[in-house]
Amino acid sequence: MATAQKAENQDGKVRTTVLDEIPVLTAEIQELYCLDEIPWIIGVSWGKDSSTVLQLVWNAIAALPKEKRTKTIHVITTDTKVENPIVSAWVRKSLQQLKSAAQKQQMPVEPHLLQPVVQDTFWVNLIGKGYPAPRNQFRWCTERLKINPANHFIRQMVRANGETILVLGTRKAESSKRAATMEKHQMRRVRDRLSPNGSLLNSLIYTPIEDWSNNDVWIYLNQCENPWGGSNKELFNIYRGATADNECPLVVDTSTPSCGDSRFGCWVCTLVSQDKSMQAMIQNDEEKEWMQPLLDIRNELDAEDDRDRRDFRRIWGNVQLFERNKDGEKSVEPIPGPYTKYWREHWLRRVLEAQTQIRHTAPESMRDITLLAPEELSEIRRIWLEEKHEFDDSLPRIYKEVTGEEFQDPRPGADYSLLGSDEWAVLEEICEGDAMHLELMAKLLDTERQFRKMARRVGIYDALEKCFDTSSRSQEEAIKNAYLKRDLKTAVAQGDVEKVKQLTLGDFVVTDAATNVTSEQVDAKSEPSVDSTDKPSAAKPKTWASMKFPNK
Repeated sequence: MATAQKAENQDGKVRTTVLDEIPVLTAEIQELYCLDEIPWIIGVSWGKDSSTVLQLVWNAIAALPKEKRTKTIHVITTDTKVENPIVSAWVRKSLQQLKSAAQKQQMPVEPHLLQPVVQDTFWVNLIGKGYPAPRNQFRWCTERLKINPANHFIRQMVRANGETILVLGTRKAESSKRAATMEKHQMRRVRDRLSPNGSLLNSLIYTPIEDWSNNDVWIYLNQCENPWGGSNKELFNIYRGATADNECPLVVDTSTPSCGDSRFGCWVCTLVSQDKSMQAMIQNDEEKEWMQPLLDIRNELDAEDDRDRRDFRRIWGNVQLFERNKDGEKSVEPIPGPYTKYWREHWLRRVLEAQTQIRHTAPESMRDITLLAPEELSEIRRIWLEEKHEFDDSLPRIYKEVTGEEFQDPRPGADYSLLGSDEWAVLEEICEGDAMHLELMAKLLDTERQFRKMARRVGIYDALEKCFDTSSRSQEEAIKNAYLKRDLKTAVAQGDVEKVKQLTLGDFVVTDAATNVTSEQVDAKSEPSVDSTDKPSAAKPKTWASMKFPNK
C-alpha cells in the first residue's frame, strides 16, 4: 500500500492524498453530530469501507468535549448466519473490542448484532421450504437475511425518536450501478452528503466517503491507528488472504491495482460464479483448509441446471408456465418449483456432515462452529411435518445417522404425533412407487390428523380439496392441464368463441375403466341393442357434460 501522504504527478506538481482531507471531513462530521438530537445509526459489515467510516466518526466524536457527546451512535451489524467463518469470527471480535473501548473512553457508541428471524434464515428456506439456490432472477436471500433485520431496527429507532440518520460506507467507485444510484439520490439531498432513504421514511443517509477510491480507503486504514483497539493490519491481511495471488502491491499511482477488490459475503452465495475469496483463503493458508467442506457444498448448490432436483409445480402446488425466448426460439415451459423431498433431505445431510467434520478438523478457536442451529432444525422439522405433510419425520433420523446424537427438539410437543415412519412405510408399499399417489395419501391423512383435535373443524373440506387440487394428477396430466388453462385464457382474451367451445364442451377421447373401450371406438360401431333385461354391450361416448354431471 502507499505509505506517503503526498506524491508527485508526471508534471512534477504535488498531489495531495486523502489524508489531507481528514480535518475538513472531521469538522463536517462534528457539525452534523452536534446540529440536532436525531440519533445516528452506522451500518457496519466490518469490511474496509464500513470500518473506515466507523473510524472516521469515532475519531471526530472523540475530539469533541465530553459534554457534547450526548447523542448515542448505534453501530449495527447483521449476521446472516451463513457468513464466511473467518470474517464472522473477525466481526464478533471487533464488536467486543468496540463495546469495551466505548465504555473505557466514555464514547456514546452502542453496538448491536442483528440476526434474521428463524423463519427467514437461509437453511430454513432452502432445506425447509425447498427454495432453490438463489439466482439473480430469484434473489430471495438478500431481503430476508440482510435487509429485514436492519430495517426492523431502523424502524424501531424512527418510532422512538421520529427520525434517524443512517451512516454508510457506500462509495461511487464500488461499481457503475452504485454510482448511478447515489447520483440519483443526490438530486434530492437536503444538504451535502445527506440523502433521503428511498425505502424508509424519516431516515436520512449520510455517506462521508462517497468519493473515495479503493486506494484512499487503504491509505487511511494503514496510516491511521484504530481507535477502539482493533487491528487494521489484521483486516488488511484478511483481504490479502482472499486475493488469488496473495499479494497487495505497493500503490504508487492509479495504474497499480490494490487488493481492495476482494469481497466477502455468505459462503453459500450462488449469485456469483465463484467464491473467489474462500478459494483464495484455502489456497493461501494450509490452516484454512478446514473450510473446504463449505466450499464443496456451495459449488454443489451452484448447479447450472437443477431442474432434476426440483418439483414440476410451484411451492403452492400448481403448475405455472412461462414463455421462454432462447436464441430466437420461443417456447412455453413449466417453471420448476422447490427442491423435492429427496434433495431437501440431501442438503440437510450435507450440511450436518460438514458441521461434524469441521468440529473435528478446524483450529480450536473455530471448533464450536454451528452451521445449523437447533432452532433452525426445529423449524425445518415443523415445515416438513405440518406444511409438507411428510409425517415420516426424517429429520431426527438423519441427525442421528450423521452426528451420532439424538435430536433434542426445543419446540414443545414436537415429538408427539399419531402418524410416523411406520405408517409412511405402509403407504409407500401400497402406492408401489407412484410418487403422486403417495403424496396425495400422505396429505389427506395428515390433514385429517391436523383437524382431529379441533373443537370445530371449520375449513377441513377446503383443506382436503386443496390436497386433490395439488396432488391428484400425475406430472404429465398436471402440465397438460396447465397448457389447457393457458390456451383457454388466451381464447377468452381474443374472443375466440369456437376455440372456447372446443376446449370446454368438446368430446374427450377417454377410456372406460371397466370395458377399456374409447369413445372413438364406440362411434365406429353400430348402436348396441338394449332390451328390458340386457345391458349395453359397450360404453356410451363420454362428453365433458356427462363426466361433469353424471346421472345418479
